[in-house]
Amino acid sequence: MDQTDQRDMRVPVSAPVAGTAVGGDDRPAPADGFEVLLITGMSGAGRSHAADSVEDMGWYVVDNIPPKLLVPLVDMMTQGGGRSGSGVHKLAAVIDVRSREYFDDLSAVLSHLDDLGVKTRILFLDASNDVLIKRYESVRRPHPLQHGNRLIDGIMEERALLANLKERADMVIDTSALSIHQLSTKLYEGMLGSGPKTVSVHIFSFGFKYGVPLDADFVADVRFLPNPFWVPSLRELTGQDKPVADYVLSSEGATAFLDAYEQAILVALRGYAQEDKHFVTIAIGCTGGQHRSVAMSEALAARLRAHGLAVSVSARELQRRHGDR
Repeated sequence: MDQTDQRDMRVPVSAPVAGTAVGGDDRPAPADGFEVLLITGMSGAGRSHAADSVEDMGWYVVDNIPPKLLVPLVDMMTQGGGRSGSGVHKLAAVIDVRSREYFDDLSAVLSHLDDLGVKTRILFLDASNDVLIKRYESVRRPHPLQHGNRLIDGIMEERALLANLKERADMVIDTSALSIHQLSTKLYEGMLGSGPKTVSVHIFSFGFKYGVPLDADFVADVRFLPNPFWVPSLRELTGQDKPVADYVLSSEGATAFLDAYEQAILVALRGYAQEDKHFVTIAIGCTGGQHRSVAMSEALAARLRAHGLAVSVSARELQRRHGDR
């Protein structure tokens, strides 16, 4: 971690109408399963990098939001017409220090969210005073609470303001000796667990005759398997149809290939998780991308899901429907 947090608001949030209360007795309860994560801590300790990682985990992130706006934002995302219809049920809000009153507002909002039944967690990023000073000096920016005084004065004032919030935090990470990648790995481990399960996998089938994909981490060629295109009853079907899948997967070499490839992928995913790579794309190709590659993609996905991995599947060429020659 060698830079202080530098980023404009990720999501523009409109101010509430003047006089709007933080809550209300007639406010509907939020959608079931909605979660709020507050990302806070010392300025320069890595809040922005933490927000990047959390966003990669699928959270909807807003930056530098006043605490009073949290409840209206939760309402917007959980009630009809909000973002709940798009499946967004995880809101992460980056909160930085402004004043003691700022955090008095935050305490009131946290109590209100608790009354609404919203699951709320606090992530606190910390670092030693010496490290924070070095980070600020490297970017030559004033501390938000420095107010023309010494840098250490601003840091100490912020530390005092945040003491109670740090005590109630669900997760505290000291970034003093962490690189950006090490911080990300700690976050994944703290929120999702460790190992390959922190890696999201996407598998897609393709046809070599339409071009080899450039965005895949792994490319497998299954043209060694018998081609269902030459079986009249299977020609117009695809690898998503059971007769084709049965034909492909029962072919000589299909199971042996899947056994070996599954193990190779698992070894790679373990390494990727340790190296802070949490998204992996696997491309499986045959000639036209209609039969063999589609069936093998689905079969590999099922095997990886059995290990608890998050796997999505798509078929690049199914719209072409020109055969698997």
